[in-house]
Amino acid sequence: MATIAVKLNRSIYTTVMNLPYSLINKIRVSVLLVLILTLANSTYGENSYEENTYEFLKREYSLSKPYQGLGSSSSSHWEFMGNTMIMPDTLRLTPDLQSRQGAVWSRIPCYIRDWELRVQFRIHGDGKKNLHGDGLAIWLTKERMQIGPVFGNINYFTGLGIFVDTYPNDDKQHERTFPFISAMVGNGSVAYDHDRDGRSTDLGGCTGHIRNVDYDTFLLVRYMKNRLTVMTDVDGKQEWKECLDIPGVKLPQGYYFGASSATGDLSDNHDVISLKLYELTVEYSPEEQDDQMEITIPSVDYRVDPNAGTVSEGRSIITTFFLFIVSVVALVVVVVVIIFLYSKYKENSRKRFY
Repeated sequence: MATIAVKLNRSIYTTVMNLPYSLINKIRVSVLLVLILTLANSTYGENSYEENTYEFLKREYSLSKPYQGLGSSSSSHWEFMGNTMIMPDTLRLTPDLQSRQGAVWSRIPCYIRDWELRVQFRIHGDGKKNLHGDGLAIWLTKERMQIGPVFGNINYFTGLGIFVDTYPNDDKQHERTFPFISAMVGNGSVAYDHDRDGRSTDLGGCTGHIRNVDYDTFLLVRYMKNRLTVMTDVDGKQEWKECLDIPGVKLPQGYYFGASSATGDLSDNHDVISLKLYELTVEYSPEEQDDQMEITIPSVDYRVDPNAGTVSEGRSIITTFFLFIVSVVALVVVVVVIIFLYSKYKENSRKRFY
């Protein structure tokens, strides 16, 4: 591959050097414009919504300090269960003790079609490497307030689960680096395989070094036009990085948001600091409106390979950079050929008049 690249570069250099000086200047300008447009398009695609998209904070579905909307009274918007503790600055779903389970659940079913949930959380404890667990989960499900084996919630759930898994149960796989963040859509008849860390049913995911850090860690879960996007801000840089992006995700309305956690033989403190839900207003075509009306059971049109998201971040960056360079070189070659052919055409046209 390196030999091909060198030969290609030499060929381009020879072609350019044989062109008139005026054409070389045109090529320089064209290449600069290509680079600017490519970088601008890449940046826009990673960090923007669709046009005409607006967001509004929905306080009835949100939870933040001092957690006044959380309690057992019927007027509360949220309630808690299990070993959850309400503290001044956090909701501790589970303490750093063995065999604990805890959860918080919204009392109000969500009928918002397009939304974005931003979660601030913290996982910390005394356990050393691979001696801590198990993690926490964010939910939008038909069921609520039920203790179970899936990060403190029931198995065979109906809806969406976002998992922050801190302990690898499957000793035979080494592709994934933990903690690992993943997503799963359940229809009530599909089990989360705890022994395989959910690899047989998840939609992909990413590694996030979120344990025992001294800065804030965040998750962003966006559901817009049947597209599920999960992003992370876990490096202390205050910027979102894409974790997974899956089209064709069908989630019915009227489900409940929640967060849960569990510890087993290993333990950690699992804290939720805030859950903030934003309603997104987007424009729909008539066909898209019809698709929304038909959603009654959670489903996914497309599912990535279970090993997706396991490539190291360094390799992914190198691959992306290589593809970018190859694309730029190809565009430069096209520009050079077009300008060369055009100059020949102009030269031949002038000769016809003599």
